[in-house]
Parts: sequence; C-alpha cells; structure tokens
Amino acid sequence: MINWILLMERLWGFYTDKTWVEPFLVFAIAFFALGTIMMFMALVFIRYRRIRRQELVKEYQATVEEILMGVMFTDSIFATIVNDEKMAKLFKSPLFRQTLMDGTLNLHRNYEGQYAENLEKFYAESHLIRDSFKKIKSLNWAKKCLGIEELAEMQVTQAFDTLVELSKSSVRPLKIAAIRGCIKLNGTQGLVHLVKHKDPIDTWTQLSIIHALKKGDIETTKGIEKLLTSSNKSVVSLGLKVIQALKLSDNFPAVIQLHSKTQSDLIKSEASRVMAKLENFN
Repeated sequence: MINWILLMERLWGFYTDKTWVEPFLVFAIAFFALGTIMMFMALVFIRYRRIRRQELVKEYQATVEEILMGVMFTDSIFATIVNDEKMAKLFKSPLFRQTLMDGTLNLHRNYEGQYAENLEKFYAESHLIRDSFKKIKSLNWAKKCLGIEELAEMQVTQAFDTLVELSKSSVRPLKIAAIRGCIKLNGTQGLVHLVKHKDPIDTWTQLSIIHALKKGDIETTKGIEKLLTSSNKSVVSLGLKVIQALKLSDNFPAVIQLHSKTQSDLIKSEASRVMAKLENFN
C-alpha cells in the first residue's frame, strides 16, 4: 500500500527546497526563447517560399504564353515542344505545370472552335489531364474541386461517371462542384442522375445548380422533367425550380401531372407556383 504520510513529507520537502527554482526558471526562459526563435525562422522561411514561388510563376508565365500561342495559332504540338531539353526539364516542375494548367484553362474559357480544340488536344498530349485526375483522387476536397473544374472546363467526358459519384459527397462544396461539372460536360442531361440521388439537396446547393445552368451555354434542356419523377422530394423541388428559372414551358404538362399525383403538400404548393409562372411566360 502507498504510504501517504511519507509521500506527503517528500512532496513538502521538495516544495520547501528552493534549489530547484533557479534551474527551472533558466530552463523555462531558454525554452521560451528557443521556441520564439524557431517560430520566427519558420515565418521567415514560409514568406521566402511564397515570394520565391511568386517570382517563379512570373518567370514561367512568359514561357507558358509562348507555348500556348504556338499551340493555338501555329499548330505547335507537344512532342515538338518537349524535344527541347530546357522545356522537358520545365515540364517536370509541378509549379510550372500548374502555371501552364492555369494558362490553358483561362484561354479555353475565352476561345471557341478550333482554338479551343487545339487547347484540349494539348491538354491531353501534355498529360495535364493526368494532373487533373490525380487531384480528384486526392483526400483533400479542395484539390478534388480544382480537379473537377479543370476536367469539366476541358470537356473530358470520360470523367463524367466519376463526377456523378463525387456528387454524392457529404461535403457541400465538393457536391456542388461535381454537379456543376456534370452540367458543364452534359448540359441539363448532367442532372438526370440526380433522380436516384438519396441524400437531400439543400436550398443553397439547388440555387448553385440553377446559377450554373443559367451561366452555362445550354443547347438543350431535354431530360429536366425526369427530376420530377424522383422519390427524393429535394430533387423534385430542384426540378421545379429549374423549370421556372429557365422558363421551360414545354414541361408544363409534366408539372401538371406532378401536381395531381403528389401526396406532398409542399411539392403541390411549389408545383402550383411554377404552373402560374409558366402560364405568365406564355
């Protein structure tokens, strides 16, 4: 058994013996000073890396601009570009590749037709597409979102099924990014997969989807009426909102049918509002 009296006597003796105070204070001050110095050095290093990164990006931008102008306007191909030893070395740099990726995406957003096709071909040949696929496999959802944006912008249709899976994520920004990517790749048909979506789609996500549809150049709205057949009330609500926002009068019969069959007072009320809006549009 523990001799509590002896233990208390030893603790009291340690407390009354002041010889430990000075070494302890010296150690504490030294530890604090060392910690402060290390923190300062870390901040200096981080700032240096940030400044150096910015400088490198500026240096790379001139090379990136030269490459992309060649790709767009002179039929320059990747195989020719990487024959240059300096270029081959640059392409191994993650920072250079990201700078090149950003430049490619920015140009693709502003050009159409053959120019856009040339950029898409270069995106594939230069293996930038691999970088994007690596991002959507990352455990970091922010990187996943970046990869989705890249693949969708560059019209990589083979990524569609992967984006459908990512749209089931419980992380709202990732869910929104994936659904927006589906729309970018397949217009309103990119929403049809939501018919089988089990999780509720909150109002903020619905509004983000509608914004993406309005912003995008949607050639056809075929398939939107399928959302009204979902057993998920939030998907049905999204379908009604899309029909109203895009003024899809052709879907009026589908809305009437939903109104007559639904058992949900909330959906019935929303369907009534949409019917009234569609009648005004006509």
